[in-house]
Amino acid sequence: MQEKIKNLIYTLVREYYKEKFGSQKFVPGETHIPASGKSFGDEELVKMTEAVLDGWWTEGRFAAEFESSLAKFLGVKNCITTNSGSSANLLAVSALTSVHLGKRRLNPGDEVITIAAGFPTTINPLILHRLVPVFVDIDLHTFNIDVDKMKKMVSKKTKAVFMPHNLGNPFNLDEVRKLCRKHKLWLIEDCCDALGSKYRGRQVGSFGDLSTFSFYAAHHITTGEGGAVATNNAKLAAIVRSFRDWGREYWFRTGEDKKQDKGLGAAKRGKLPADYEAKFIFSEIGYNLRLTDMQAALGVVQLGKLKGFIEHRKDLYKRLRKEVAPFGKFFSFQEAEKNSDPSWFGFLITLKSGCPFTRKEFVDYLHSKNIGTRMLLAGNLTKQPYMQTYKVPFRKDDLKNTDYVLKNSFWIGVHPGIDQPRFVYMSQVLREFLDKKLEIKMKK
Repeated sequence: MQEKIKNLIYTLVREYYKEKFGSQKFVPGETHIPASGKSFGDEELVKMTEAVLDGWWTEGRFAAEFESSLAKFLGVKNCITTNSGSSANLLAVSALTSVHLGKRRLNPGDEVITIAAGFPTTINPLILHRLVPVFVDIDLHTFNIDVDKMKKMVSKKTKAVFMPHNLGNPFNLDEVRKLCRKHKLWLIEDCCDALGSKYRGRQVGSFGDLSTFSFYAAHHITTGEGGAVATNNAKLAAIVRSFRDWGREYWFRTGEDKKQDKGLGAAKRGKLPADYEAKFIFSEIGYNLRLTDMQAALGVVQLGKLKGFIEHRKDLYKRLRKEVAPFGKFFSFQEAEKNSDPSWFGFLITLKSGCPFTRKEFVDYLHSKNIGTRMLLAGNLTKQPYMQTYKVPFRKDDLKNTDYVLKNSFWIGVHPGIDQPRFVYMSQVLREFLDKKLEIKMKK
């Protein structure tokens, strides 16, 4: 009887999807085209409903399936889900400050190399742990870190590199990893905008000591809110789980009393009774940053669609590039890193010096036509208000290219929600603006 009722519910959910989401029509100029957004069908709603009907709700069977499937996709041994990409970044940095890493732990005052043309949640965990961000300028071809400048910024205090694959474009992993090996630095890959990107045929997120992912609604797949940390290092995986699960000494699956690992080796350091329940022994200053099973159920379905999402992004990027190629003398575009195959997060446009119009004019025109845009994340983090307000200590090079991007770059979407009619409309609007502006320039 229960199965019969559930199947009826699933049928109604599919009908609801068709009524609510399946009949939406695109009206050029009226329907908003966001720069980023989720793509889903009735399968996602049914799977989330299944999780609701389980009555479990917190991390459970769907979370375990999602972790296993994601680890397999990435080609890594361990994947730990969490409630956001920001939490994934926090967990990765926190793990490297663990006393269980001995002499290799990060301590207050240690430096971590990164870029300023990124997102705050790559930097904020460093600040919280009193680590010092070292901001290196970007290259204006790839919009990733300038590896030559990076090498010059290493000091005796440098202990790690925490680097995003900007807008899905893998950074130069050959050179960055070489630097890390030479100076014995930890490497965290921030893959929040780059799920599915490859470098030398391998998935990004499989190169670093730790890697982080976001499944926010704007990203390559979504769990609504959600994220993950991946690693091939069993000890780091145990530490990440500890920080995620209140700082527990041992890892327990939610609702189970059986230990899933051997612990961090700190149980005897406390002053607890010998018979104290293992589930309530805490070895780290942890949090509760777990994913719910409804979110994980959504992720299971989305992960099954990821390859199609990736191909859509790559194809749309290529087609947009072709559309604006005739105007290349006025723009520079993000070039794929050598040996890489990006799963693009957005289509970045940077106005060249001497361009006959401003970024504001271009962006305002697109907005007037209901086409969404975004800046290149925080632009230059060193100039953000909170960095001034809290007098955050950092070290940097001249950040010349970063400042140029701050004033001249923006991006538009390549996500799967942009279908053929939307692409045709976007192309038309782009060409209308450019033709109009260039005609005015020629008349002058």
